[in-house]
Amino acid sequence: MNTRKLTISAMFIAIGVLCGNIIYIPIGASKCFPIQHTINIISAVMLGPFYAVLNAFTISLLRNFMGTGSILAFSGSMIGAFLSGIFYKYSKNNILAVIGEVFGTGIVGGIISIPIAKFLMGSGSLSLFVYIVPFTLSSLSGGIIAYMILKSRTIVKFMCKF
Repeated sequence: MNTRKLTISAMFIAIGVLCGNIIYIPIGASKCFPIQHTINIISAVMLGPFYAVLNAFTISLLRNFMGTGSILAFSGSMIGAFLSGIFYKYSKNNILAVIGEVFGTGIVGGIISIPIAKFLMGSGSLSLFVYIVPFTLSSLSGGIIAYMILKSRTIVKFMCKF
């Protein structure tokens, strides 16, 4: 494994675990936590799909161990990171990386979360939109932040010189 990529991954994981529940955007009655999605997209662009999924898994695992995360973080964040990485890998387009994250987390992750919530968390009958709407809003807000960071390239250029 590449030492540079591992070091950048460790930094993203630390940021994700520390800021995951601190930084949020109030949207209506809900709070969107965009840091995970921002990290997924920037990891996908800078490091590729493998590291993006690895970072998403590790952040979810650590947040669950600390009691600040949910089991649903795995399904949403890992699928979004994977699709973001794949979309970017084959297109080299930041907007497609954002679309991959939003679609993977918001739609696919939201749908997969329904049986997880029902069987593993004991939630009753759930509507299809119970997870899709908040997951999509959260991933979209993180996608906008990631796109602005990638567009500015100042932070990304700094990290690449690391």
